[in-house]
Amino acid sequence: MSIKTERISENLVKQISYILSQNIKNKDINFVTITDAKVSSDLSHAKVYFTVLDETKTEETLKALKSASGYIRHELRERIDIRQIPELNFIYDESIAYGQKIEEILEDIKTD
Repeated sequence: MSIKTERISENLVKQISYILSQNIKNKDINFVTITDAKVSSDLSHAKVYFTVLDETKTEETLKALKSASGYIRHELRERIDIRQIPELNFIYDESIAYGQKIEEILEDIKTD
């Protein structure tokens, strides 16, 4: 990833997090954390990774984020100075749950 796309990715994470916390009033988008964003080299698409506090609401949150993506892109146009705001593809970030599972396994091994 180039420095430009890394910078845009970091800015997307920051701005989307702000928009979700301040502007979106959908109850299905409560307690969402944007963990990462990967922007394509042509800046046309972005994979936006998120986690939720209550993992049982992952599907509802994903649907709500997808339905709000147009509004989020509109808000990003006003906040980020780039020619084209990328299409947002929200993806549940399983790395945190995976890390917790590994920690539990290590603790089990440690206690045996």
